[in-house]
Amino acid sequence: MIIVTGGAGFIGSALVWRLNKEGHTDVLIVDDFGESSKWRNLLGLKFRDVWSIDMFRRAFLEGKDLGAEAIFHLGANSSTLASNGDQIMDLNFRYTKELAEYALGRGIRFIYASSAATYGDGSLGFDDDHGLSFRLRPLNLYGYSKLLFDNWAIETGAIDSIVGLKYFNVFGPNEYHKNEMKSVVNKAFEDIQNDGKMRLFKSNKPDMLDGDQKRDFVYVKDAVDMTMFFLDNNLGGLFNVGTGKARTFNDLVMNVFKSMDRETAIEYFDMPRNLSKQYQDFTEANVTKICKAGYSHAQCVNELEESVREYVQAYLLPEKYLDFLAS
Repeated sequence: MIIVTGGAGFIGSALVWRLNKEGHTDVLIVDDFGESSKWRNLLGLKFRDVWSIDMFRRAFLEGKDLGAEAIFHLGANSSTLASNGDQIMDLNFRYTKELAEYALGRGIRFIYASSAATYGDGSLGFDDDHGLSFRLRPLNLYGYSKLLFDNWAIETGAIDSIVGLKYFNVFGPNEYHKNEMKSVVNKAFEDIQNDGKMRLFKSNKPDMLDGDQKRDFVYVKDAVDMTMFFLDNNLGGLFNVGTGKARTFNDLVMNVFKSMDRETAIEYFDMPRNLSKQYQDFTEANVTKICKAGYSHAQCVNELEESVREYVQAYLLPEKYLDFLAS
């Protein structure tokens, strides 16, 4: 059995889709639904059962044998605007540590989601080197909670047996429920549909044009492909998950307009003060490490233009935004 925490979420449900495609249907999904509609992400997918986080956490803390061969731990509070420190620390750090210890004690493959938010303002670069990790200074609580576990894993030596994936800016189907945390592609599509235009932040730097802030935008199918690489390869360590090519928000949004066959119309507005203090103007994954580990990055990762076109034309325009089975 394979366990996927956060399995009804964005990357989690895409991972279950991929597991199904490779013949894995003995899957336990761990997630909380509340009043969200993310249950729809599970339509058409095959799995054994769905457990709440409390149910799952209680089971492994009591030492029950769950019969798992691998755990993909993708469940977390991923809001970069989150402010409840106790909740974030419990869910993103303590829960992850408890689960890692459980997996290590039973020889279960453990692959977890870290984040590019751990890199802070990027002044120290974006190398997934273990030595750099202790010098990083995240800009928000979410990034700090992820870094805290990364550093615990390194200090204890656990990182040699588990895998931490530093996801950069992932976009694609099944993210509709993420509200403010949805990708700019999804937000742009909705705004263009409704208003015929897209609004982007003005630049806070005199040497940077408005909308020319850069991110490493990676398609969810590529992110899942890189994640699955570690199920079949018994490696340990921190690894970046991205394209290795930073692109501007202008590039991204213009490709949305093009994919929708619309004239480009972008307006720029001032960034809110509370956000400007924790805003990353540039991110770009250094993918050297995962390539050296054997992942054929150049052959497997799609260009931004191809990814945006598929997302818009195969999922958003035909309103199949949660239907991976259509592809």
